Amino acid sequence: MEDKNLIYEGKAKKLFSYKEDDKIIQYFKDDATAFNKKKHEIISEKGILNNFISEYIFKYLSDNGIPNHFIERISEREQLVKKVKIIPIEVIIRNIATGTLSKRLGIKEGLNLERPLIEFTLKNDELDDPIVSEEHLDILGFSKKDEIKEMKDQSLKINSLLSDLFSSINIELVDFKIEFGRVEENNKTNIILADEISPDSCRLWDKKSLEKLDKDRFRKNLGGLIDAYKEVATRLGIDFQN
Repeated sequence: MEDKNLIYEGKAKKLFSYKEDDKIIQYFKDDATAFNKKKHEIISEKGILNNFISEYIFKYLSDNGIPNHFIERISEREQLVKKVKIIPIEVIIRNIATGTLSKRLGIKEGLNLERPLIEFTLKNDELDDPIVSEEHLDILGFSKKDEIKEMKDQSLKINSLLSDLFSSINIELVDFKIEFGRVEENNKTNIILADEISPDSCRLWDKKSLEKLDKDRFRKNLGGLIDAYKEVATRLGIDFQN
């Protein structure tokens, strides 16, 4: 893939143009970042594992009625996906209190929440992705009320599906963040799931040991990030060596 085709580079992925204008190629990098890139390392194989795991999860969600941008994996690091206009919002779904939620509100880490909690943050590294309300999103023009409702409804469905999936392999889905985009289909603008879902974007704890199997191993200097990601892939039955 020549650099001239690069249309966007983020912290963990690159996006390249494709011969069909309504599709793009999503490339997974080995960069590990935390705290909005204040911490940054290159960890060999991370991008490959995230590509395979995200492929598996997006296929699973498609099979269960969740519209998303995934079309097919085309190499160990690349996916062909629908070209969408990303809504500049991260949707965070929390099942167990930890991370910034515990720090902001003084909530005991590990507390099981009464029901899934949805939070919105503005995608802006310079502002450290500030938390925003639904009113902010609507009044400031980031997203319309009907789009906000659609994102919330889809997020709860995704949470239920992923909680069941991970529970079946003895992993607790603690929380995760997702992104949505707008796509023109059949003369209509639809909101669909985009970006990735992987141990980079989820908190995953082993149900018995509570061992962290996600990017917190990098954030908290625990080591063993690749081994943890491989453990998740192996439990899901993913052959990431092909």
